[in-house]
Order: sequence, then C-alpha cells, then structure tokens
Amino acid sequence: MIKKRTKRKLVWLAVIALCVIVNYVRTTYRYTGPEVDYTIYDDDLVPDNPSLHIIKYSGYYVMYNREWKLPLWVKYELTARETSGESTRTGKNFKRDRTVDIEQADDDDYRNSGWSRGHMAPAADFKWSEEAMQETFYFTNCCPQNQSLNAGQWETLEEKVRGWANRFGSVQVVTGPLIMNNEYGTIGNNVVVPDAFFKAVLAGNQSIAFVMYNRPENENMQRCAMSVDELESLSGIDLFSEMDNDTEARLESTYTLHHWGL
Repeated sequence: MIKKRTKRKLVWLAVIALCVIVNYVRTTYRYTGPEVDYTIYDDDLVPDNPSLHIIKYSGYYVMYNREWKLPLWVKYELTARETSGESTRTGKNFKRDRTVDIEQADDDDYRNSGWSRGHMAPAADFKWSEEAMQETFYFTNCCPQNQSLNAGQWETLEEKVRGWANRFGSVQVVTGPLIMNNEYGTIGNNVVVPDAFFKAVLAGNQSIAFVMYNRPENENMQRCAMSVDELESLSGIDLFSEMDNDTEARLESTYTLHHWGL
C-alpha cells in the first residue's frame, strides 16, 4: 500500500512539473499580442535634410538618400499571415521607380561591378501581394552587396525574421546600409558601396539589432547581435521614433538572445 501511494505521489509530482514546464514554454514562446502601438506615422518620418526623400510603397517605407543613391533605411511591419503568399520573384528584375523624381541607380551601375543587387526590404517578405513584391525591385530599395553575404548569412537573417513573425504574430523591421569609412568607394555613376548593413527587429515587447559587414565572412549570428540603442549610436538613426520616449528607452536598451531563439 505504501509503495502504491509513493508511486501515485511521484506520478502527480511529475504531472505538476510537466504543467509548469508547458506553461513556461507557452508564455515564453507564444505570441500574446503587443502592448505597444507600433503604427508608423508619416509625420514622424519626414526628414529635415534635402538629400533625403521619403517614399511610401504599398508594403514598406523607404528613406532614400539622393547623394548615396541608396536607401538610408526601409521600414515595415511583417505579420504571420504575410509570410506566405502566391507572389514569386519570377520575371522580376530591378528597375528605377519612375513615379518619383529623384536620381537613382540603374543596371549599368551594377553591371560588371563585382557587387550584387541587394534588397533591403526582401522580396520574400512580400509574397502576400504582387504589387508589394514588385515594389521591392526598385533601385530605391537596393544596395551594392557582397554576393556571398547576400545569398548567405544575410539571407539566413531574413529567414529568421519571417520565423519571428510567425512566432510572435508580427514584427517591426528596419533595415539599411552603414557607410563608415567608405572602404569600397562607389560603383557606376557614384553609387556608394556600404561598409556594412543593419537590421533592427521589434516583437513580443523586446528588440534586437544586427550588423553584418559587406564581405563574405562575418561573425556568427549571436556575435552580430546588439541592442537597438547600440545600433542607433553607430548609425545615427532613431530607428523606432514612433514610440513614446519611455517605451523606446525600455525596449531598445537591452536584448536577450534567448527571446529570439539564438
């Protein structure tokens, strides 16, 4: 009888422990809805610089630098539903956006330059709309990017962002180039080649940022990670300016690799 009671007690303890673990996993990894209003407002994005021009596409915003002939940054929300769709890259190639009257790069600038045409807002994030995907193939969304980086670690990061959108329900993303020492100069008609690229992500009431240099090899994903505050100091850009100051300070000051499954 004592052995049976002991065995029954151990079973109940195991059940309780399992419930605790399941509840932890559910609260840690299951999207519970954002507590922050992440809406992007046009007034917050208007640049006070004649070299910069903001463009609003159907799926993302771009702050375009006329002098560099590059996007300064692109910004958009990606929801879990938007990570799938029927639109594909087939038949799509980079071209100038004729709807905006600003200087842009073209194919001649990239041809035989040794640099690939790198999306800042990746086409695969816009499979939900043919129009939205087509708009990612404007040169206003393009930077000279090392091909090995473009098709390697950078693409892996883009895939992780889509995974986070599915896991958390939605993510806010800001991506762009970093021009520091301008080590690689320019290509074509003075199109600046970035020294590195950044991506900042906000989801599940936490944030994280990454910097990858414009070369074939970078550190692993964990070593490329940093806080949004650190990235803002490096880039000089207020990446999530639409948030109130207290919320921004709280969310941007730290990052937790575990939260992002890294």
